[in-house]
Amino acid sequence: MSLLSIGKSGLLAAQVGLSTTGNNITNANTAGYNRQVAIQGDTGTQYQGFGFVGTGTEIQAVRRYYDNFLATSLRNAEANQAALNTYSQQISQIDNLLADPTAGLSPALQDFFAGVQDATANPASVAARQSLLSNAESLAARFQGMSARLNEMQAGVNSTITSSVNEINAYAKQIADINNTIAGLTTSTAAPNDLLDKRDQMLTELNKLVKINVTQGDNNMLNVQFGTGQPLVVGNSAFQLTTANSPTDAGRVTIGYQTPSGSFSELPDSVFTGGQLGGILEFRNDALDKAQNALGQVAAGLATAFNAQHVLGQDQNDALGTNFFNPIEAYVGPSTRNSGASTAEVKAVITDASALTASDYSVDYDGTNFNVTRKSDGKVTQINPFPQTEPQVIDGVSYSISGTPAAKDNFLVRPTYNAAGSLTVAIKDPAKIALAAPVTTAAPTTNAGNGKITAGTVDQNYLTPGNALTAPVTLTFDKAAGTLSGFPADQDVTVTVNGTATVYPAGTPVPYTDGANISVGGVSFAISGTPADQDTFTVGPNTSGVGDSRNGALLAALQTKNVLNNGKATFQSTYAQMVNVVGTKARESQIAGTAADAAVKQATNSQQAVSGVNLDEEAANLLRYQQAYQASGKVMQVASQLFDTLLSLGN
Repeated sequence: MSLLSIGKSGLLAAQVGLSTTGNNITNANTAGYNRQVAIQGDTGTQYQGFGFVGTGTEIQAVRRYYDNFLATSLRNAEANQAALNTYSQQISQIDNLLADPTAGLSPALQDFFAGVQDATANPASVAARQSLLSNAESLAARFQGMSARLNEMQAGVNSTITSSVNEINAYAKQIADINNTIAGLTTSTAAPNDLLDKRDQMLTELNKLVKINVTQGDNNMLNVQFGTGQPLVVGNSAFQLTTANSPTDAGRVTIGYQTPSGSFSELPDSVFTGGQLGGILEFRNDALDKAQNALGQVAAGLATAFNAQHVLGQDQNDALGTNFFNPIEAYVGPSTRNSGASTAEVKAVITDASALTASDYSVDYDGTNFNVTRKSDGKVTQINPFPQTEPQVIDGVSYSISGTPAAKDNFLVRPTYNAAGSLTVAIKDPAKIALAAPVTTAAPTTNAGNGKITAGTVDQNYLTPGNALTAPVTLTFDKAAGTLSGFPADQDVTVTVNGTATVYPAGTPVPYTDGANISVGGVSFAISGTPADQDTFTVGPNTSGVGDSRNGALLAALQTKNVLNNGKATFQSTYAQMVNVVGTKARESQIAGTAADAAVKQATNSQQAVSGVNLDEEAANLLRYQQAYQASGKVMQVASQLFDTLLSLGN
């Protein structure tokens, strides 16, 4: 090859090098850009008798500096960072709501029970009773307000899920399209570097929405999966996700595939890990739902326990107490997939505050039996018998199932989820607050002995029809027999001594034991001392309870009584535990977020060390290629001069 051709090849090679370096410099701040370099090689040699002589140079390829391992590591770190940032931003809202010293629940609970205590101290005061009702209304409003704020967060979660899915679908379609373009432009020796960078940047943005796994496909195309291998992009085809309302809860958005027929194939939340979508789903399942249920547990527990005690009291009209708060029914969502032939209905009412949990439940019919599954731990309880003869209580919730079910019928039961929002005060008249006890006891002053009888109390059995006292009952002590007589002829008597209870059938003598607790027809009292023969004691209805506050004292005692969680926690401690759990999770997410930021920074540095543009290095390359260009031009100039010399020799 002539010297002129050699110089020309060097000139062209230097020109490509200058263009590649210039492109690197101008794209130094372009997101997703991977630096490129012109790979130069010789064009071979020719034998000249005395040896081989070079023929010049050529650009063999423009290579993109890309390390798949480093890129994957960076994507994984960014997916984790996006999930944690989303989770942290969301849970901080709950943390601020629950822990607010003025707008939180604790002040309202304290004010409510302070009102109960004031009314108990002044049972005849209309002002104290009205203040109690006002505090109760404020407490209910606080529960409702906090529940409404959590519902707003649920709506926000639904909106974020929908928008994230739309973005995922858009990126999946773009990646499939660019896969097709890249496949068409790829040759055995060259690939469209800029399109590869553009595709990688799309993968980066998609990965921030949901953690993906990228595998190599045919003809330089990439396949994209998420979760446990669910496909999103296969070659030049994109799979479309879609959202739909939960079949058992219209206020809850779920995600699935849109099938070619247009139907919806739901995917479990667990397959969406990492990224904004994974973070928002984890927040909903791990924090928001649990906070809503825990808040509802306090509300439902308070309403149920307070009502249970209030109905055992007597109001200023000498009537038995009624529900102070309106009863709370659990949310029951029949699945939209239930058979059209099914007429089954499930009703769930909270009846026992102590047994109540903060879990959701799934009620399923297997063709023979209804099974209630506690979702928090998978415990299954069978409805037995079915058809029911009476409601069955499971974890403090009374289940009543009617109608004719079909196999695979499913119902979602959320006992406490909506409880805080549905808490309302039933009593509007201060006179109907049942602060007094419905029974009274007395030991006549004419008794010869020193026997004493305690003020009577009543339990739920007193509400059984026929048990409520309508007239005084006189008990007479027989010294010779050492027994008490005069109990209602149709009711058994239970005597408890040192924790040991003995039941005496109706009509049989009841031995007297000093200080023993005596229960009959739901009324309990104790007689102590040494009564004389034929001494009497009366137990009867309270006919003048205006100044009585015995039931009020029991209502006030609920503030410090371990009512919830099987009698292990108070209302205040249960709420405090919820605040503590949310606060701990919020703090953990902040710490994890800081660690994730550091991991992303480290992964970015490692990736940029290989693929990033170093302006100092490129400036040096620019000078090197410039000198090569000038030198090659000089070669061509010399070749031209030599050629001119040869021509002049011929003349």
